[in-house]
Amino acid sequence: MREQVWASWLPRCLVLIITAHTSSASAELRPCVRTEYNYQYTECDSTGSRWRVSIPVTPNSCSDLPPPTRGTDCSFSCPAGKFLEMSTQQCTPCLAGSYSLGSGLRFDQWDAIPAGFTNMASFLDPGPNGEDIQACNSSSWTPQGVYLESNRDECTVSLVYAVHLEKLGSVSFTYQYPDSNIFFEFYVQNEQCQEMAQTDDQKWIKATNNGEWETHTVSLKTGTNILYWRTTVILVGGKMVKPVLLKNIQIEGVAYTSECFPCRPGWFSPAPGSSSCEPCPSNTFSIKGVSSCTTCPEHHYSHEGWAECKVRPPCSEKDYFQIHTACDSEGKTQVLYRWVEPKICVENVTGALELPATAQREPCPPCNPGYYNSNDSTLCTKCPAGTEPVLGYEYKWWNVLPSNMKTSCFNVGNSKCDDMNGWEVAGDHIRSGAGSSDNDYLILSLHVPGFKVPASLAGMTGSEFGRITFVFETLCSGDCELYFMMDVNRKSTTVVESWEGSKGKQSYSHSMTRNASVAFTWAFQRTNHAHDVRQYVSDMVKVYSISVTNVLDGVASACRVCALVPQNSQRAGSSCVPCPAGFYIDRATNRCQECPQNTHLAGRHTYGKDACVACGPGSISDKEHSRCYSDCSFSHTENNRTLTFDLSPLSDVASVTIGPSFTSKGTKYLHLFNISLCGHEGKRVAVCTDNVTDVSTKDDQSDPAQFVNSVGSFICQSTIIPADGRGFRMAISSQSISLADNFIGATIDSILDGVKAQPELFTESSKDVPDINFFYRSTQVTASCDQGRSSVITVRCKPEKSDRGELSVPSSCPAGTCDGCTFHFLWESASACPLCTEDDYHRIEGACRGGVQETLFVWNDPKLCTKGVPLPPRSSSPCEAIALWLKVGVGGGAFVAVLLVSLTCYFWKKNKRLEYKYSRLVMSANRECELPAADSCALAEGEEPDDDVVYTKKPSLLGKLRAIASKHDRGESSESVQLNSSHSDRWILG
Repeated sequence: MREQVWASWLPRCLVLIITAHTSSASAELRPCVRTEYNYQYTECDSTGSRWRVSIPVTPNSCSDLPPPTRGTDCSFSCPAGKFLEMSTQQCTPCLAGSYSLGSGLRFDQWDAIPAGFTNMASFLDPGPNGEDIQACNSSSWTPQGVYLESNRDECTVSLVYAVHLEKLGSVSFTYQYPDSNIFFEFYVQNEQCQEMAQTDDQKWIKATNNGEWETHTVSLKTGTNILYWRTTVILVGGKMVKPVLLKNIQIEGVAYTSECFPCRPGWFSPAPGSSSCEPCPSNTFSIKGVSSCTTCPEHHYSHEGWAECKVRPPCSEKDYFQIHTACDSEGKTQVLYRWVEPKICVENVTGALELPATAQREPCPPCNPGYYNSNDSTLCTKCPAGTEPVLGYEYKWWNVLPSNMKTSCFNVGNSKCDDMNGWEVAGDHIRSGAGSSDNDYLILSLHVPGFKVPASLAGMTGSEFGRITFVFETLCSGDCELYFMMDVNRKSTTVVESWEGSKGKQSYSHSMTRNASVAFTWAFQRTNHAHDVRQYVSDMVKVYSISVTNVLDGVASACRVCALVPQNSQRAGSSCVPCPAGFYIDRATNRCQECPQNTHLAGRHTYGKDACVACGPGSISDKEHSRCYSDCSFSHTENNRTLTFDLSPLSDVASVTIGPSFTSKGTKYLHLFNISLCGHEGKRVAVCTDNVTDVSTKDDQSDPAQFVNSVGSFICQSTIIPADGRGFRMAISSQSISLADNFIGATIDSILDGVKAQPELFTESSKDVPDINFFYRSTQVTASCDQGRSSVITVRCKPEKSDRGELSVPSSCPAGTCDGCTFHFLWESASACPLCTEDDYHRIEGACRGGVQETLFVWNDPKLCTKGVPLPPRSSSPCEAIALWLKVGVGGGAFVAVLLVSLTCYFWKKNKRLEYKYSRLVMSANRECELPAADSCALAEGEEPDDDVVYTKKPSLLGKLRAIASKHDRGESSESVQLNSSHSDRWILG
C-alpha cells in the first residue's frame, strides 16, 4: 500500500523536493519558521489515503521545510464550530469572534464580494450590423452588507463560484425574487463546463412575495462543482424592476475547513467553538472578528448589526405618528401621538420638536354593517319570510382592526419593524403606519375562509363566487408603490395589481372565480431604496372601505329576496330554495321562472325578469343561461338579400406572433396572442402559460386551476423572449394576461356595448361583403384600464386566403393596441366569405352545333362566396339549325318586301296616268285659248289615248303649274309640244 501511496504522491511532490534541494544547493537559506509555510493535503489516492506536505508562502525564501507526513483519512471531517489544525491534524474549536461550519462553507457577509466569487456580465443580442453588443461591463451583483443585489439594468449577469467536494453535498441559499420582469435561474456545471442534470424546479427559482425570503437547496456531486446564479432583466414597458436579493449561501460536502471565519463588523461570537455569529444589539457596534460589542457614545445611536454609531438628529415631524385609541365605555376615542421606534432623535436640542399633546376625545365612528358594540348591543333580527341574509364582510369604519385582519411590518435588511404595526386605524379609514425605515413593507392582510353562494344563486353556473371591492388613495412624494395580492389555498401569492406614486381616491374590484380559501394582502412601500435618514414618513396609503361578498362565515347587514318553494310542492312554505340554473325569481310570486331564450343571467342577483339580459347580436345562450356564445355562424340581411356565414374553420385556437420589438437597450421580445374566436360553447379555450415562473405551483398537479401563471381566455397575451440572443436554452414565456373573458356579440356595426372597432386601422375592405366584428371584454379592471380590457376581432372575406386564413394587427399599433386597453385583430380568410347562393353565378348558352346546344354556369367575377350552393354542372339540349324565330323573321321580311315593291309599282303607274291626263289638258287649253270643260278633254275611265305626247323639254310638275299661272297672268308665255300622230304636219304655235 505504501508503494501505491508514493506512486500517487511522487509526481506531485517531486518538483517541490527538487526545488528545495536546488535552492539549498544554490544558496544558503535560513530555516523556515512556522509562519513562513502552510500545510496542504495531497489528493486522495484509490485507497482513500493522502499526505500532508509543506508549501512555503514565498518560494525560495527559506529552507528546511518539514518532511511529508501521512494525513488523515479522506473521509475525515470536523464538526460545526471547529476547524482542522493542520499542525496537529486535529479538530480545534474556533476562537471567540469567529465561527466554522466544520465540513461546510457559509457566506453571509456581503460588505464586498467574497474571495472565489466572480461576476460575469454579458449582453448577447446582436447589433444592427450583426456584432455582439457588450454594453454590460459595469453590470454586476452588488454587495449591500447583509445581502447581494442583482443588477437592475438590461443585462445578463452571472455570479459564479467553484468548489471541490470530497463527498456528496448540497448548496442552499436564501433569496428574494419578487419581480417577474427578471428571470432568475441557478444551475451547476462540472469541471468540463458541462451542465449537470437538473429539473426545472431546481433550475428556475420560484418567485417570492414582496419582502419575503425563501430558501432554495440543490444537491451536489463529488468533485468540482461550478455554481451559477444568473439573472436576466427584461425592461418591457420601461418600468423599473425590483432586483433579486441573495444571502446566506451555504455549501456542504467539503472535507474540512482549515481555518475559521471571523465575524463581520456589527456581529460577534461570545464563546469559542461557535458555528455562527450574532448581530450586535441596538446602540452598540463592533469591528471585524470580536467576541463582544461596544456601547455607542452619548448622543449617538445604532441599529441592530451596525458596525458604527451615528449622531442622533433633532426630533422632527418625521419621528412621530398618530394612532386612534379603542372605544371606551362612553363610546369615545382620541388621537395619541407616539415616537417612531426605535427612537433615534433628541428632543432637548435647538430646533427639535416635542411630541404633540393628546387630542380631545371624540365620539367613536359607527360599527361596520352587521356588527355592534358590546356596550351598546343591538340584537340581530331574523330575516323575514321570503328573504335571506346577505352574507359578507363590509368594513367602512375603522375604530378597531377586525379580528380576521392582521397587520405587520417587514424589512429586507433588518428585523427592526417586525413587532411594529404596519397599518393604523383612523376612524373613517385605515392607513399605513410609520414603520422603522422608508423601505419597510407595511402589510395588511384579510383572511377569507371561503365563499358560500346564496340560496337564490346556488343554481347558477356562472364563474363568480365572490367579489372584493376596496376604495383607496395614495399620498406620496417619493417612489412609493401599493401592491394588492392574493394567496389561494396557501399555495403561492401573486400580485393582482399595483399602483405607483400618488393616486386619487378610487375604487378597485376583483372577482373570485374559484371557491377556495384566500388571503388578500395590501403591501405598501414608501421607497425600495434604503436610507439611513427618514425622508418619506408622511407618505401613506389610505383605505376607506373593504367589502367582500358571499363570504362563508360573513355577517349580514341586510336581507335579500329569495325564491320560495313552488306552490305545487308538498313542502310549500316560506323557506328559501335555490332556483335551477337559468331561472330567476319572479317579483310577483317569488317563484322561480326560466329566463327567455337567448338571454343570460347577468350580475350577482336573480330577482326580477330584468336579471335575464338578452344576448348580444350574433350570439346565443347555453342551456343554463349562464353565458352567451357564438356558434361560429352569422347571417346578415341587406338589400333584400341574406348573407349566411359559416365560420367553423376559424373555431380552433389560432396564434399570432407580433414583433420583434426591442426594449430601450435592445433586448428582443415578441408578443404572442392565442385566439379562440368562438371558444367551445362559451368556454374560454385559449391558454397562455408562463413557462418559467409556473414551477412554483407544480407541486399540485391535481387541480389545473391552481396554476396561477396559466391564463385561459378567448384572447390571451404572453411576452416571449426568444432563445437566441440572450443565452437561454429555450424561449421564455412570461407576463401572461387575459384580454377577453366574455363574448359580447358579433355584428357588422363598429360599436357594441361601449367597445369600438376601428376599421380605419386596417386596409380598406371589399364593399360587396361586410366585415364581421367580434366583440369581447375582460372582467378584471387594471390601474390603467378602469373599465377593463376589451378586444375586437374583425373577420374579413378574402377569397385568395386559405380557410384558416391569416391573423394580423394594425401596422400603426404593433402591439395590437394603441391605448393599452382595447386590442384590435384582423382575421382574413376565405371562410369569412358568405355561403354561395344562386345569385353568385350566371349562365352562358353556347351556339347550336349539330342540333345540340350547351349551357355553362360560371361564378360572378370576383367570386366573393364559399361553400353553400354548388355551381350547376354543364348541360346540353337539342336545337334546330334555323330557329323558328329566324324562319318567321325571314318570311315576314320577304312579305314586306313584296308588298313594298307592289305599292311602288302601283303608285308609279298611277302617277304616269296623271301626267298624261294633265298633258292632254294643257294641249286643249292651248288650242282653244281657254281651258275646256273638264268632261270634253278628259278620258273616260278605261279609255286609251290616241296619241303619244312627247315633250321636247320635260319640266317638272311644279314647273308646269308655274307656267300655266304665268300664262294667265301675262299672256306672253308660250310652250311647244310635238305631237306624234297621223296629223304630224300640224303645229300649233302660241
